[in-house]
Amino acid sequence: MRSFGKWLGRFLLIGVAIGGIVFFGFVPAYVEDARNNVLDHAPYPVSDRAQALHDSLIVGDWHADPLLWSRDLTERGTRGQVDIPRLIEGNVALQVFTAVTKSPAGLNYDHNDPDAFDNITLLAVAQMWPHRTWTSLYERAAHQADKLHDFEARSAGRLKIIKTAADLETVLEAKARGEKIVGGILGIEGGHPLEGRIENLDRLVDKGYRLIALQHFFDNELGGTLHSRANNGLTDFGRQVVREVARRPLILDVAHSSTRVVEEVLEMTDIPLVLSHTGIHSHCEAHRNIPDDLMKRVAETGGVVGIGYWRDVTCDESPAGIAATIKAAIALLGEDHVSLGSDFDGAVETAFDTSELSALTQAMLDAGLTEAQIRKVAGGNMVRVLRARLGAGS
Repeated sequence: MRSFGKWLGRFLLIGVAIGGIVFFGFVPAYVEDARNNVLDHAPYPVSDRAQALHDSLIVGDWHADPLLWSRDLTERGTRGQVDIPRLIEGNVALQVFTAVTKSPAGLNYDHNDPDAFDNITLLAVAQMWPHRTWTSLYERAAHQADKLHDFEARSAGRLKIIKTAADLETVLEAKARGEKIVGGILGIEGGHPLEGRIENLDRLVDKGYRLIALQHFFDNELGGTLHSRANNGLTDFGRQVVREVARRPLILDVAHSSTRVVEEVLEMTDIPLVLSHTGIHSHCEAHRNIPDDLMKRVAETGGVVGIGYWRDVTCDESPAGIAATIKAAIALLGEDHVSLGSDFDGAVETAFDTSELSALTQAMLDAGLTEAQIRKVAGGNMVRVLRARLGAGS
């Protein structure tokens, strides 16, 4: 009997070890492969004219989430949609790297329970993030910032984190000289990493964060999400955060915020706002896309709306479909207020990865956009807002 117990104990230990290897070694990669899928496709035809135009553009993207996943972004990946080599291949000069810190189970566009099981907790454990991240949303944001700084240090000059207007100009000047460099900007997807404490804004800024989104898929300490039936507005804490962001050299993002929150932010501020990743409601009737009249008010601040690359916001994730959404956005908002906001690596399926962005330039030409309009949408409008906000108060 003692021999049987010893055998059973060893068997259980082996089972636990194998389970650990599977959980920690294979599950995160499997989940990312499934969540950040690129549809199989033949190479997109790109004319010499479109390629030459694309190569001359300043390309910027307001929203991507690769820091959530366990990949070395200094290496060209075989899964996901964004890394530094692929950004350089796609001629991307400016990329916002957004930290996702909480995601309720059963995620959907209509209504989410903020108290539901948090998927990011499981992901943090599975990817062996530091123990402090398992229970703290602030620490999850801090960890993702640390990851980007580590990638910068190991990038051989291919990545520079932008924290100031001077950093922005350094990257743009390097691009103008033909250097292969990407300017990275840290952003938080929802203000919940503040954990209800305004002093944590200073800590996030010290970590390098410059774009602050107020909400994600659930109501938080700052106010209501677009993905709740309640349409709650800003809390007192949310108003305090909005005021602080507006007075500092930071960018305020209203993606995922309830329509009431967006209206209240518009009433409180006179800064150019960003709606980082979305579609146009009249072009693709989805709850994820806020009403056209409210989006026009965001544009009227001098800000921009970033057009996403996935079906739920464009109703067609092909390059032609995204170009059609961009054309609709220009018709609604004007060519000075439309940008790119891919949501790459944000658990969305796309028709291409960031290395293939010249296909979108081709599609914009095919849709009838002028070269001047394409330059603005690709990155010119983003640069204008970044210059205005990162230089604010400096």
